[in-house]
Amino acid sequence: MITDCFALLDEPRRPGIDLHSLKSRFMRLSASLHPDRFHQAAPEEREAASDRFTSLNAAYQTLADPKERLRHLYELETGGPPSDIQKIPPGTMDLFMEVGQSCRDVDAILTQPSEGLSPLVKVQRIRAAREWVGRLQTLQSAVSGKREEWLAEMDAANAAWIAVANAVTTDDRRRRLPLDRLVEIYRGLSYVGRWTEQLQQRIAELVGIG
Repeated sequence: MITDCFALLDEPRRPGIDLHSLKSRFMRLSASLHPDRFHQAAPEEREAASDRFTSLNAAYQTLADPKERLRHLYELETGGPPSDIQKIPPGTMDLFMEVGQSCRDVDAILTQPSEGLSPLVKVQRIRAAREWVGRLQTLQSAVSGKREEWLAEMDAANAAWIAVANAVTTDDRRRRLPLDRLVEIYRGLSYVGRWTEQLQQRIAELVGIG
């Protein structure tokens, strides 16, 4: 049975969440369960408090991460994890291709031997590295912009969950919720995370050259 992280933190089951309110609620709920408050309690009571604290912390970590929150929400609504998670989400193929090609081009610079190069070639390599830093930072901004679009769509999708609050049956609820789109956004956030990591790594290495 799937543990409902939303219920643990008294949070409405929705895609979009106010992270400040979520953190405040987590701090309030967990304060009375912190292990330091039970160091003189009976072993059973300490263990129960520790388990509860651990569960709350895990629930908070899940809901605070938009991608993990979507995955959890989908599992709660359907009983299973999203499928085809490696499929490129609609509208991102150009970004996918650009990130991939840019990383390959930069890798060609990074793997070039630095020993034995003439002063002129070294200067050219440093110049190329600096130019690529700027290009990758611009690409990183595009990736961040796409992430913000999806986060905004998650907030807007809350209306669908509010609308099915009184759904008569589970099938009726699932039929009325945009679950397919939820999976697309989940896949998108997964790719954005990977792209961001790849770009940041290469930017750091390029800066090292200059």
